[in-house]
Amino acid sequence: MTTSRSQLEYFVDGMDCASCVQKVERMVGGLPGTGEVKTSFNRQTLSLALDEHQTPRATLEQNLQALGYTPSLLNPPAAPGSPVAHKGHDHEHGDHDHAGHGHVHEAPKPGQPWYATGQGKLVVTSGVLLALAWLFGFVEPQFATFGYIAATVIGVWPLARKAYASARFGDPFSINMLVSLAAVGAVLIGQAAEGAVVVFFFAVGELLEGAAGRARAGIQALAALAPKTALLLKNGQTREVPADSLAVGQIVQVNPGARVPADGTILSGTSSLDDSPVTGESVPVVKSAGNTVYAGSINTDGVLTVRVDKAASDNTIARIIHMVEEAEGSKAPTARFIDRFSRSYTPGVVAVSALVALIPPLFFGTAWSPWLYKGIALLLIGCPCALVLSVPAAITSGISAGTRRGLLIKGGAALESIGSVKTIAFDKTGTLTAGKPRVTDVIGQDRNEVLRLAAAVESGSSHPLAKAITDAAKGAGLTLPPAVDAQAIPGKAVTAIVEGRALSVSSPRHAATLATLPADLQATVSRFEEQGRTAVVLLDGTTPLGVIAIRDEPRSDARDALAQLRSLGVKTVMLTGDNARTGQAIGRNLGLDVQADLLPEDKLRVIADLKARGGVAMVGDGINDAPALAQSDVGIAMGGGTDVALETADAALLGERVTGVADLVRLSRATMQNIKWNIAFALGLKLIFLVTTLLGYTNLWMAILADTGATALVTANALRLLRWKGEGGPRSSTPATVPVPQHG
Repeated sequence: MTTSRSQLEYFVDGMDCASCVQKVERMVGGLPGTGEVKTSFNRQTLSLALDEHQTPRATLEQNLQALGYTPSLLNPPAAPGSPVAHKGHDHEHGDHDHAGHGHVHEAPKPGQPWYATGQGKLVVTSGVLLALAWLFGFVEPQFATFGYIAATVIGVWPLARKAYASARFGDPFSINMLVSLAAVGAVLIGQAAEGAVVVFFFAVGELLEGAAGRARAGIQALAALAPKTALLLKNGQTREVPADSLAVGQIVQVNPGARVPADGTILSGTSSLDDSPVTGESVPVVKSAGNTVYAGSINTDGVLTVRVDKAASDNTIARIIHMVEEAEGSKAPTARFIDRFSRSYTPGVVAVSALVALIPPLFFGTAWSPWLYKGIALLLIGCPCALVLSVPAAITSGISAGTRRGLLIKGGAALESIGSVKTIAFDKTGTLTAGKPRVTDVIGQDRNEVLRLAAAVESGSSHPLAKAITDAAKGAGLTLPPAVDAQAIPGKAVTAIVEGRALSVSSPRHAATLATLPADLQATVSRFEEQGRTAVVLLDGTTPLGVIAIRDEPRSDARDALAQLRSLGVKTVMLTGDNARTGQAIGRNLGLDVQADLLPEDKLRVIADLKARGGVAMVGDGINDAPALAQSDVGIAMGGGTDVALETADAALLGERVTGVADLVRLSRATMQNIKWNIAFALGLKLIFLVTTLLGYTNLWMAILADTGATALVTANALRLLRWKGEGGPRSSTPATVPVPQHG
């Protein structure tokens, strides 16, 4: 019989920390009929495939509520016979009673003060009762004891409920269970004041954990960059429409000072655009007809007409937000290790605490109270809050910091791996070079005349070499005469009648069949070809007028990027399908090893060989390099956010900067260093307080302060990554204008 599963996605209000996700995943994993479970504490979502014949949807939702979370179904299935989504769920997420569920990690909503959240109210209430009890201690100590007990009960009740629910769903050694046992134990042995302080500090620590929400808030703020309205251009008239209603193919007008409403292509106009929201570039880039623009970019001066290429739900900003939110799904190896470690660590803490509390009184005849007290303190010291938070907080902050600089990293595993690779392999065309051939030299008696006539002959051609020549002529301010009877001889020449002269732009070999080339001209052609340049000869009938050299030049920052990588101890190599002469010429210019004449399968073989010597990353344009990107340990795609660049690789450089590769390595290493410090903070403080507690120097509230302090340190340290700027800040990419060729 075929099993029909419903694809469900929930907003799980309150599931906004790493330990929350662990609890939900364990609970859902224990239910029959569940599969394809994905959780995100950045978005607070749970998606899964659910066989509702085995586990009704209501059961899943009740279990989530028992754990202290409020589920809201985001995609109610319309399939016949499937249960209807609960009407009582508020999809605006604004009216849930968080305090009723006792959630302890709630991050303040935009504009909402911390004390208005459910957890904030719990902290304030516990704190007020604690302060009142302390004051009563000066007047009537008996009332003070009741006050401490009340503060303990109010603070521990939601924790105990969640601990019980976790135990029901297969997690008896949860953090909530440890704190609940410690607080209740403190009351039972006559230490109600310390029990109250314990739950108060724990509540404060859990409130601090919500500060990690700053990382996701920085990403979600990108959504506000896309304008809400657009000027739709139709029949010469503009009309304001919602930006999210724009359809592919429509034409919009973007006025000076306005944001571009959609990803598209400029049809007319020239202006400087600030692409920093998408690419991280700090310097505006001049763009004109034919150039790509991104939703959210700021048009600084000219009026542009833009053809919409992508709908609002698929524009670059929307895709970045979605992919960063999903990035945590690819857990870093360190995060997976910490998850496994904490599952054994917490039961171990309970066992050690029990032994400390029981063995001395039972076997050595010591008093019960001091050792019970120490056992309870060890329970609190052992809370793994900071340890569990140490990796995801740093990973989320690192990914957020990278995105702000146009470095899109698709998961924790990729972020961790990039910094440890031994070799980075680069494709040539479109990666180390701009992918756009340009004129580098013009040789002839009248160089401007040679360029003017050659551009006139090539004016009707769309070949990349022809475009390089015509662009160079425009860049030099030359006026092109009309050309008639233009013809292309594939692989050999383009001919045309210009100003009454039969001109041709030919390959040197074809030109040699039409005319006798002077020795100095042949030597010039040979020199250009040895340098990896493509040479073409301008002929007037059978008379050579000059030679033009063309090459796809390295990006302006390529040499700097490779030097930075070498300084970081990373070996670099270029893998190209171009001929060896061209590849070696570019390689010599940039100072890196070259392997040329490679077919796609050859690149795969080279990548496999490099992997055998250590981690390898591949940097390509995301299209013809897709197999090599997938084969490498980390695939990095160049390009301004193309579909393939975003989907194929593990990371993408949204700005056209090769130095972004070095920035990725630095960001990865900074993140891993941050994680190491976080783990050291988490375990170091616990070790110190473990020793001092056993020696009798610290008490319960100091023990919980150690856990709270470790959580605060780990969170604050992780948030430091949000200020990461890379090496010297973003560099400007090469403008989209054509440089004037050097003549000689």
